[in-house]
Amino acid sequence: MADKYDVIVVGAGPGGMTAALYAARANLNVLVLDRGPYGGQMNNTDAIDNYPGFTEIKGPELSQKMYDTLMKFEPDYKYGNVQTVALDGNEKVIKTDDDHEYRAPILIIATGSDHRHLGVPGEEEYSGKGVSYCAVCDAAFFKDEDVTVIGGGDSAIEEGIYLAQLAKSVTVVHRRDELRAQPTLQKRAFANKKMKFVWNAQTEEIVGDGNRVTSIKYRDKETGEEKELPTAGVFIYVGVLPQTAPFKELGILDDQGWIVTDDHMKTKVPGIFALGDVREKDLRQIANAVGEGSVAGQAAYNYYQDLKDRN
Repeated sequence: MADKYDVIVVGAGPGGMTAALYAARANLNVLVLDRGPYGGQMNNTDAIDNYPGFTEIKGPELSQKMYDTLMKFEPDYKYGNVQTVALDGNEKVIKTDDDHEYRAPILIIATGSDHRHLGVPGEEEYSGKGVSYCAVCDAAFFKDEDVTVIGGGDSAIEEGIYLAQLAKSVTVVHRRDELRAQPTLQKRAFANKKMKFVWNAQTEEIVGDGNRVTSIKYRDKETGEEKELPTAGVFIYVGVLPQTAPFKELGILDDQGWIVTDDHMKTKVPGIFALGDVREKDLRQIANAVGEGSVAGQAAYNYYQDLKDRN
């Protein structure tokens, strides 16, 4: 037997929790499903200084505040890794890895994105042995050591600045000749005496001794010269991939796997909405995930009312 709801929200990051909040506040019967702890990637962020209302707040603390606000309206919250989503008339049928089945006329997808891997030799072999995708999680293991950050966007520089609090030095290896991060982050990074920069560098291999990372090999894109940089840890931030595998049969993805929506977060399947980092867009920040969550939650309520009127 399936558990039935009015709205199922898959993903409990800032956008998903906001969508669930708006739907539950409108007196809909809401289930929030997530495969991990609420807050999503906020839990991996040390300091957030660009979310209105807080001069600075820890990521896990903001996650908790959002969760506490949501739970005032008493949605169900369950852990589950969604495997498939199918359509049965107006109902969306969701199956999880623990063989649970959930049904609702409305599905809100807020599964976010995950870190892209380099795909170079040594990356998978030394994952957890010096290769990391989360400085907040692993920085403490590299106190007073030389570490490397690969990437040049906001995440790379934010995490590099965080690492510099503990590491002996942080070398940012970037395949271009300038950073893509916000100017304020660049200014902070260039002013940090612990941070160094290697430009026009294409990472070719992560090298280790069988137990731990010892260096990276990279190619100078200007000269073609192969070089090696000793390092105790490699933190990789080279983009993100949408977490949309369970939804590929619904016909709502673009060629890159992102979910396509309109301004009301509607997909082309009636009753399915998507928001946050799972959408194709330029800005991936907590503030706009929350904004999209409120739009999706209200759009879900409107859809539910229209469905009732038709029936």
